Amino acid sequence: MTEELIHIRQARPGDEAVIVEFNMELARESEGLVLDPVDVRPGVRAVLNDPGRGCYYLSELGNRVVGQIGLTFEWSDWRNGFFWWIQSVYVRPDARRGGVFRALYHHVEAMALEDPGCTGLRLYVEPENESAIATYHALGLGDAPYRMLELDFSEPERSGE
Repeated sequence: MTEELIHIRQARPGDEAVIVEFNMELARESEGLVLDPVDVRPGVRAVLNDPGRGCYYLSELGNRVVGQIGLTFEWSDWRNGFFWWIQSVYVRPDARRGGVFRALYHHVEAMALEDPGCTGLRLYVEPENESAIATYHALGLGDAPYRMLELDFSEPERSGE
């Protein structure tokens, strides 16, 4: 498989089901989480219906969607621009190691370089996911000098549910 055969396009509302499926598989594979589509669907729909929240790009081989990359945006007052956060990266297992993610990443990188309001690309990765880290490094992404902390109000043990 080569990048030339891979078609990249922006997701549309009709792609909701495949994005929900991919996000659920991503959570299962990367964090061992089993998500309910009833919980995932509204968030995907919110992004598809409101570009201010983010967007998804899909990779297709023939008429089959085989991968996705999501973007959200973070304003940097220091840089007077937006960091584009890469999220929701997923490639179907039978399409892996064939350039699908590379094509998605290069598509996003090219758009970012053309947008004067974009100050850079960022992503977070599970620290044990050595394969993903190696892929990201090979594409030119470097380790950031930050450590991520969070208080997740959606976690049952944190929200009192």
